[in-house]
Amino acid sequence: MKFKIDIDMSPEELRKVLGLPDVQQFQDDMMTKITERMESGVEGYDPLTLFKPYLTGGVGSMEALQKIMMSLMTSTYNNSNSADNKND
Repeated sequence: MKFKIDIDMSPEELRKVLGLPDVQQFQDDMMTKITERMESGVEGYDPLTLFKPYLTGGVGSMEALQKIMMSLMTSTYNNSNSADNKND
C-alpha cells in the first residue's frame, strides 16, 4: 500500500513549520560585507580565492559531484531492476 501526500507550501512556511531560524538578514549582511571587501581588494576576498574550494579537488569538485550522481543513478537502477525481478 502506498500513500502519496502533496503539500503546497513556500520555503518560508516550511522553515517556520520545522522551527528553523530566519537567516535571510544574516545572509544579506554577510554578502554585503563580502562584496565590500572584494571591491576594496582585501587579501583573500578575490573571487578566485572564494570559489577555489569548489573548483579544484575534494568533495566540492565537479568530478566528485559527477561520480556521486552516477553512483546514485546506478544504485537506483539496480534496485529497481532487482525489485522487478522479485515480482516476476
